[in-house]
Amino acid sequence: MRATLCGGLVAIACALAVGCATTRPVHYYTLAAASVPANQVKPDGPAILVGPIEAGELLQDTRILYRSGANMAGAYEYHRWTQRPATMVREGLLRALRSSGEFRKVLESTSSTTGDYLVHGKLYEFGEVDDPSVKTSISLQLALIDTKTNRDVWDRHYSREEPAAGKSMKDVVESMDRNLQQVLNQAAADIGRFTAARH
Repeated sequence: MRATLCGGLVAIACALAVGCATTRPVHYYTLAAASVPANQVKPDGPAILVGPIEAGELLQDTRILYRSGANMAGAYEYHRWTQRPATMVREGLLRALRSSGEFRKVLESTSSTTGDYLVHGKLYEFGEVDDPSVKTSISLQLALIDTKTNRDVWDRHYSREEPAAGKSMKDVVESMDRNLQQVLNQAAADIGRFTAARH
C-alpha cells in the first residue's frame, strides 16, 4: 500500500514542471449501510438522542489514514472516504441503535429533539494498520448523558482491530466496514442493557 505515499510529492513536482499534464484520479470509498427493519422499536423503552462524535485533527478530513508500527502515521492522498470518519460513525451508531430494538425512538440530537439519554463520543483511531499484516483499527469513546439530570451515567471505550483479506484498498475498506459494524453493534447492545436496567 505504500506505493501511493509519494503521490503528494509527485503532484507538487508536476505542478512545478513544464509539460506535466497527467494527474492521478482520487478514489472515494464508502461503508455499507446496514438496513434497519421499520418495526424495531420498544414502546416502553427509552428515547435515545445521538449527539456529535468528535475526532482528532488527523480525522477531520476524508483521507484514509494508515499507521505503520507504533510511531509512523500518514494519510493516502488519492484514497478518501465519501464522508468524514466521525460522520460515518455517527450515522452507523444511529442505525445500530435503531436496529437493536431496545429503544422507543432513536433520533439525531438537535435543538428541537427531546429524549431520555444523549449519546456522544470521541473517535481516536479509524484507519489502516500495517504491523506487519494489514488490518484496520478503531478506537472510540462513547458516553451517555441522562437528559433529566444532565449528568454522564455511562462511559465505555471500544478498541478493536480487524484483519484485511489482502493488501488492496478494497480489502482495507471491507475490513473497516466489518470492524465498524462490530464495534457499533456491541455499543448498541451495551447501551440497551444499561438503559433497560435503569427503567
